[in-house]
Amino acid sequence: MHIWKRLMPFQGKTRSPFSLFAKINLLIVVLFIPILIMYTYSNNVTYDVVSKELQISNTKQLTFLSSQIDSRINQMMDFSLILSRDPNVRAFNGLNMWDDRYDRMQTRYVIQEKMTLQTGVTDIWPTRYAVYSQQNKDVIANYNQTTGYDEEYLKKNMSGRWTYGDQGTASQDELNSFYWFYTDSLAQPGMLTGSNLVIEASFSYENIQNMLDTYKAGGQGDPFLYHKGNSPILNRSADKQLSAELIQYLDTHSPEDTTQDVVELNGRNYLVSSVKSTYLDWHLVDVIPLYQILKPISLSQNLFYTCMILLLVVGISASILLYRNVQYPIKKLIKGLRRVEQGDYSVRLHSKNQNEFSFLFRRFNDMSHQIQDLIENVFHEKIRAREATLKQLQAQINPHFLYNCLGYIINMAQMKDEQAVVSMAHNLSAYYRYTTRMERETSSLQEEIKLLINYLDIQKLRNGRIEYHIDIPEDMLAQSVPRLMLQPMVENSVIHGVAKSYSSGEIRITGERLNGFGRIYIDDDGPGLSPEQYEALNLKMQEPLQEEMGCGLWNTHQRITHLFGSHSYLLFGPSPLGGFRTEIIWELPKEDADSDKGNTDTNLS
Repeated sequence: MHIWKRLMPFQGKTRSPFSLFAKINLLIVVLFIPILIMYTYSNNVTYDVVSKELQISNTKQLTFLSSQIDSRINQMMDFSLILSRDPNVRAFNGLNMWDDRYDRMQTRYVIQEKMTLQTGVTDIWPTRYAVYSQQNKDVIANYNQTTGYDEEYLKKNMSGRWTYGDQGTASQDELNSFYWFYTDSLAQPGMLTGSNLVIEASFSYENIQNMLDTYKAGGQGDPFLYHKGNSPILNRSADKQLSAELIQYLDTHSPEDTTQDVVELNGRNYLVSSVKSTYLDWHLVDVIPLYQILKPISLSQNLFYTCMILLLVVGISASILLYRNVQYPIKKLIKGLRRVEQGDYSVRLHSKNQNEFSFLFRRFNDMSHQIQDLIENVFHEKIRAREATLKQLQAQINPHFLYNCLGYIINMAQMKDEQAVVSMAHNLSAYYRYTTRMERETSSLQEEIKLLINYLDIQKLRNGRIEYHIDIPEDMLAQSVPRLMLQPMVENSVIHGVAKSYSSGEIRITGERLNGFGRIYIDDDGPGLSPEQYEALNLKMQEPLQEEMGCGLWNTHQRITHLFGSHSYLLFGPSPLGGFRTEIIWELPKEDADSDKGNTDTNLS
């Protein structure tokens, strides 16, 4: 027991296995948090960098395409200016009265040949030119012009800038051509004086589509040319539904010269970039599906989060397995040790798994079984030793007590007091009949009270000063108690209390049932003890038996402790009568404690 008392305080300080299980899971989560934070930050930085680079790259590409279109338009304007100064064109607009028909035909052929050569420079950007002579009311063109010279047509289109369509009555939903009219008039721009030379330069919307198709083939965008109020010019493989939704957005958000926005269409993000053309006053718009370009990043992010979740699940599962296979058996072992510490040596541990802990459980069971057997053997040896001590005590006391009683009988017989002889013989016979019956270790409290009456009557015959009062409730008389539990206490009051004082002689024995405990108080009016002596006497009851210690009191204390439990004991203190009080306190059995009701006192004297 001393070994267990030293080990178990250390065991009590062991951390709870379940608490350790929770801390392991918390540690796993804490380790995951900085990883998630760092990855999320890194992923966001990557996402922002890629998005910005994509925006810059797209803006540069779109600006380059716009500059290509403007460059070709500028070439057309430069050619128109050069053509207006060509001598043959000048001759075409001059007075032809001195020229013959052949010269006029030759002039027309040369002008057409020059315009045709300019048109055939590249296949991706075919152009059309026409030279109008206001003075001669004639026109030369490098395409099939069916209307001929039209004065009203020229006046309507002399705006000095590129226009979409010829300002005619064509519907806005139709795709037209871009036109630019140049005149060498020195008058107010857009005014014709009647002898002006007008150069018409135009190109079809198909030229724009060719440029858009070439641009789209080298990237991931879906470009088109946009102008509010006109039908947009789409590339030939454009997503018309997406373009229609984007045009609705652009109609409500007028783009600036250079604009970039991330627009959500159909739940998906698109990068919309626009660059305004210098000559056409239209916007070159490109839409890039960000969700497709950034999809690998999003896929990598989702894959990482999935892996982290799987790792978290695996970590928690591993901690659960650790708890079930390691921490839970340790917890069972600690509980078993604590039960052993509390005195329950019947505890046994069992394990379904065949592992190291099953070996420990078997060794624990063997150890607990051996300790139980050892303690039971020691306990029985102590009981036998105490019984032997009690019998030895009785053998020492009884002869002396018997001699005194026989001497009293002889004296009373000599004095011819027959009643005293009969009373002494009767009480002495009853007393020895009870004390010599050793076949049972316990008896009822009522039998113990009868023994006390016999003993006190004997003492009263010998010492006439002795008066006693016994007040025990009837419901306590049937209680089973150790044999000779009360007699040593009363004998102690007679010998050390009443006999040592000529003025005292009262002995009072009372009892009660209170809070599940039986209590008997033995009081005398003798000299008593000092507080220090009471304390020392109570301490000696807890120590091993010593030679100088009275055997009767210590033996009675040990017997009631082992019979009724560790909460049962003897307690010594001052008596209300002014002398010595002995309290016998024992724990009642549960069925007796539950039925504990009001007490009915029985006065015996």
